[in-house]
Amino acid sequence: MDTETLIGAWRRLLGGSGKSWVLYEHGTCVVLEEPEGPLADRATEILREFGPAHVGGPAGDFRVLELKSGEGWLVTGHHPDVVTFVALDESEDPGHLAVGIHGRSKRDLDGRELHVVHVEDARSPAP
Repeated sequence: MDTETLIGAWRRLLGGSGKSWVLYEHGTCVVLEEPEGPLADRATEILREFGPAHVGGPAGDFRVLELKSGEGWLVTGHHPDVVTFVALDESEDPGHLAVGIHGRSKRDLDGRELHVVHVEDARSPAP
């Protein structure tokens, strides 16, 4: 999936939330509730720790949320602010297990490669 499509999907998902977020190459997004300092640095710290999947422990767990928009799924993991987008055309099997495993593998890649492709800063500018 190309970067502009991913950015558009996350903007639709988080639009109006007032939250800052950082997007990684394979579709994983780290949402930052009350960030301080450089957003990409903080998000990368979180993803470095909570991105790589280790089957058999909490890092291997996932939950699949079907988007009401019909454009795909969100796959969550063991950190509430780390979420991966899986588009409809990315999984041949629309079952939650197959989608979840695919999303977890995307999160794992992002957690190991740590390649930021977009930063959305929702913080108010300093006066």
